[in-house]
Amino acid sequence: MALRGVTLPLAAHSLLPWLEAFGHVTVIVRPGADAFCSAIETALGENKSAQIRWVECVGAAQGMASSLVCGVRANRDAAAWLIGLADMPAVPVAAITGVRDALSAGAELAAPSRSGRRGHPVGFASHYRDELLALQGDNGARRLLERDLAKAADIPIGDAGIFADIDIPGDLQYL
Repeated sequence: MALRGVTLPLAAHSLLPWLEAFGHVTVIVRPGADAFCSAIETALGENKSAQIRWVECVGAAQGMASSLVCGVRANRDAAAWLIGLADMPAVPVAAITGVRDALSAGAELAAPSRSGRRGHPVGFASHYRDELLALQGDNGARRLLERDLAKAADIPIGDAGIFADIDIPGDLQYL
């Protein structure tokens, strides 16, 4: 995959806007992901790699919620959490900073949208900590967002990258 004339692994592309929006990011990985982490660090270079905190999630095979719980636990005292996915390389920086800024301004939940459709990333204020830490299975925090949708700050974004989830090689054509 090439973006801005540079060929990088998919996850490295997904990390670029996060590294632009934040001084440091926590990335949750499965056990035994040393080669993956090394490839990402090599692709991104020393300066950007220094911004990444890798956290191994022993229970990652139990579903998406396990990874989310590991991330919240690793940043337990944060004022809020923004949840991003490694297979979404086209999420614009504006979506990430929009969610970040809404949470900083007091929103309980925040997510970008385009034409009335909610996208990624999704942000949760700290009062969701216990509920996020109790998540199980493969649904992540979707149930919390759906339950409290009326409390969510909507961040209008004109970029369809907030929906671009790359699960199979054929999905790359949509980028």
